[in-house]
Amino acid sequence: MLKPKIHQIKVDFNVTAEISRFVYVYIIEANNLYLIDSGTYGCEKQICEYIESLGRDVMEIKGVFLTHAHPDHIGSAAWFKEQTKCKVYASEGEKRWIEDIDLQFKERPIPNFYNLAGKSTMIDVVVKDGEVINIEKDVDIKVVRTAGHSCDEMSYLLNDVMFIGDSVPVKGDIPIFIHEQEMRNTLDLLGDFKEVNTYYPAWDKTYSREEMKDKLNEAKELVNLLKNAVVDADKGEDLPELINCVCNTLKMPMLKANPLFSKTIDCLRGK
Repeated sequence: MLKPKIHQIKVDFNVTAEISRFVYVYIIEANNLYLIDSGTYGCEKQICEYIESLGRDVMEIKGVFLTHAHPDHIGSAAWFKEQTKCKVYASEGEKRWIEDIDLQFKERPIPNFYNLAGKSTMIDVVVKDGEVINIEKDVDIKVVRTAGHSCDEMSYLLNDVMFIGDSVPVKGDIPIFIHEQEMRNTLDLLGDFKEVNTYYPAWDKTYSREEMKDKLNEAKELVNLLKNAVVDADKGEDLPELINCVCNTLKMPMLKANPLFSKTIDCLRGK
């Protein structure tokens, strides 16, 4: 049996012509291959080329584990499922948006959506919090619910490493989450996993346990900063005016027109 190795692939993409982003896709290399998230639509070529550089074959992919349903995480899942007949894993709460991307776009429209999300993908295995999935001999993945950024995001624990998707908001980036208490619970939870030595997020470099402590504290401070700004600014006005006040207070004018940031402010308002 091969001891699992972890490979990180940076996938660059554009939300608009002016806004460039990136996301990390992870490959678990064992006797077979497994993906953690699948990047954006069309990035399968980049992933396949990387797999070939390892001397492996894309047909060795046996599973795609999706952390959540957002388009930069599910974009090439349908292609890998169709080409390799691998299983696709996701939570019950994220399933509806993965299996029906038209529904996702209706409920969460973002620029360039279909060019990022690709096609709807049927889920083969619905994962549950605390479940341990044996993917091959002596290789287990534990499922950990880390919601907040999305309704039912899951992280995946493999030995002493944890793939955490977008579950930790990063200082200096756009703070996007839809449920305040779920986000706070997730930040507390991630710091309690004593067996984790390395964290693999989707939007940043890998972090040691000590580094992640700092990132979790920064994330908590960010949530508190936003919460306090919302409480101070909220005089009962409508949401657009509240967002305008918060952005002015925090000197973040560029976020005023961001529909995803508006969801963050709305959930902190708690109405």
